[in-house]
Amino acid sequence: MSMSDALRPMQLGDVAAIMDIERRVYPFPWSEGIFRDCVHVGYCCWVLEQGSEIVAYAVMSIGAAEAHILNICVAPEQQGRGIGSQLLLHLLELAGRHQAAAVFLEVRPSNKKAIKLYHALGFQDVGIRKDYYPDHKGRENALILERKL
Repeated sequence: MSMSDALRPMQLGDVAAIMDIERRVYPFPWSEGIFRDCVHVGYCCWVLEQGSEIVAYAVMSIGAAEAHILNICVAPEQQGRGIGSQLLLHLLELAGRHQAAAVFLEVRPSNKKAIKLYHALGFQDVGIRKDYYPDHKGRENALILERKL
């Protein structure tokens, strides 16, 4: 992380900037309401700023000694620079501080770059959720990954 990068909790005022990234990265983006609800219910919601610009964000829920990464996203023009790793390591640290024994996430099997990152940071494939993601051709399965803490 460079000196101009700042990792901080997400605020409701960040949602417009987050939605800009979300819509550019995902063919089936979350809604503004989902992000607002995640902030309201107290999920671990974080943004990474470079200068005053949000370039990445993540949402994680924690409960019953498990953490679940619900969304982690890096602006397309910032991908491949280690920002995703930085954000993921921050989430793993937070999960550990909250006494989670394991962290779970779902990922599209077609998202090879993300899967490579998750495996590099110690996540293991533990299952499949059938027809989890919307897809232009119908539905796509999700790989379930876990990292023990």
